[in-house]
Amino acid sequence: MHLCFRAAPVPKRPTTYQAKLKYRGVNWVASDSVTLNHLAAAKKCNIQWIAQTPFGWQRNYNTPEIQLNTRPNKHYWGESDAGLIHTTLLARQAGIKTLLKPHIWLMNREQNKWIGDIAMISEADWQAWFKNYAAFILHYARLAETHHIEALCIGTELMNPAVSREKDWRQLIKEIRQVYHGELTYAANWYLEYEKIKFWDALDFIGVQGYFPLSQKNNPDLAELQAGWKSHVPRLEKIAKKYRKPIVFTEVGYKSSPDAAVEPWKWPERGDNTAFMESYETQANCYEALFKTLWHQPWFGGIFIWKWYPQVRDNGRDHRDFTPQHKPAEKILAEWYGK
Repeated sequence: MHLCFRAAPVPKRPTTYQAKLKYRGVNWVASDSVTLNHLAAAKKCNIQWIAQTPFGWQRNYNTPEIQLNTRPNKHYWGESDAGLIHTTLLARQAGIKTLLKPHIWLMNREQNKWIGDIAMISEADWQAWFKNYAAFILHYARLAETHHIEALCIGTELMNPAVSREKDWRQLIKEIRQVYHGELTYAANWYLEYEKIKFWDALDFIGVQGYFPLSQKNNPDLAELQAGWKSHVPRLEKIAKKYRKPIVFTEVGYKSSPDAAVEPWKWPERGDNTAFMESYETQANCYEALFKTLWHQPWFGGIFIWKWYPQVRDNGRDHRDFTPQHKPAEKILAEWYGK
């Protein structure tokens, strides 16, 4: 008698990463007087995460010093260690988790540079910059570990040549994991950065600042906005598939203005009250297109909307910028986050 044994079939490896959960988040605007009621109001919109942003201060784009200022002051108390901890504890009471998302701020405005322009002059300066940056980010990694903050973003939109230094970033990630045991990500610019980063495999999810342009004209309708996503989605899916990591939009948002989809990253001009035209409908359509296009993608891990105030001030400017609060877009966000 011959016994035939059939080998068990080898399970096929999924072609696309399946995100385990969806981050339902907002980028929280630091406040000097945040209360539990402010966070409870966010929870009513089905918000489950907030991102908090302290800053490191770098004077010039091409010099390596980074100043860490953790003490409170009257203007930026919410960005101090005490403010971050207080807000985290209140959020936890409201059933909301925290992503700690430190940024670098360039102080020398005369150079007309932004953080994506950071570039050192010499190798010695690069080594000094990474040493200073490590001190900066490890401070917040220890703070996050001590106060059980659920996720940490290790950098934001630093672009090339900074992120091309793969060995330095891998060493930094290794040092961070020695002191912090939550989720790690990096927030990459939508343009020319997220596709070029090579250390995504060392992180827990792929963070993208999702300010993709969706239209070339004012007041596009929903169908036009959904069509505007078609060129971006395959590229996002390709990276998720390559690294088998979910993609999370660490920032995405739209102004309540007719041109919201043209250059979504662009801030409204300060003090320009007369020329500003509001279009709550365009902002709402941008939100609807965002969620309809991406929310059900298996590799898509969620959103942190830019941005959310503890309390929207009655000064006009807050209403004109990116917040969906007290606008039709808020209802759309709450409905999708509730699914």
